[in-house]
Amino acid sequence: MDILVAGGHGKVALRLLSLLAARGHTARGLVRSPAHAADLTAAGAVPVIGDLEKDETLDAYVKGADAVVFAAGAGPGSGPERKRTVDLGGAVKLADAARATGVRRYVMVSSIGADRPESAGEPMREYLVAKAEADEYVRASGLDYTIVRPGSLTDDPGTGLVKVSTDSDPRRKTHASSLPELGNRGPVPRDDVAAVLAAVLITPATIGKTFELFTGDTPIHVALAAG
Repeated sequence: MDILVAGGHGKVALRLLSLLAARGHTARGLVRSPAHAADLTAAGAVPVIGDLEKDETLDAYVKGADAVVFAAGAGPGSGPERKRTVDLGGAVKLADAARATGVRRYVMVSSIGADRPESAGEPMREYLVAKAEADEYVRASGLDYTIVRPGSLTDDPGTGLVKVSTDSDPRRKTHASSLPELGNRGPVPRDDVAAVLAAVLITPATIGKTFELFTGDTPIHVALAAG
């Protein structure tokens, strides 16, 4: 597969690109700064220089991909405006480009709490509002989406064992989920988030699903199949 990861220099994104490249995929990372290209190359990925905020369209970067992953973020030190232009605007541009170029598969890295942003304090609320609106745009896009909402990210070594809570899109839901509903809290290593994203890309059963992700005791492939 040819997979474009937006926000390719992020900590989760670099791990994901490395996993994808090691498994024989064409792993392309969209980054704004040419200075980051060497890090992507070292991970086995193909750097693609482009600006999620300033570029009018992402069509040229997305064209030819089999799937796209949105893993970009304005970062904790950013203000409300950048959260709107990156966390929301970037996700929207990527979805629009996927539709324009015929790419069906879209995987979104969202956040726990995006289902109830009004309950968060400032400045987290602005971030979660942007994530919630981005998630809803992707759900309504008609794309074959999966939305992953990781818990508190850590740099602990991955275990390959996770817990997920899910909420199937009622427009695509064909059976009752056997997993807990959204609204949980907990940590998860970035290694395991990347491993889950890589697995989601080759797991059709995750299409149309939104799920939270935490450290747990279930192997990734089993957890993803359970919903």
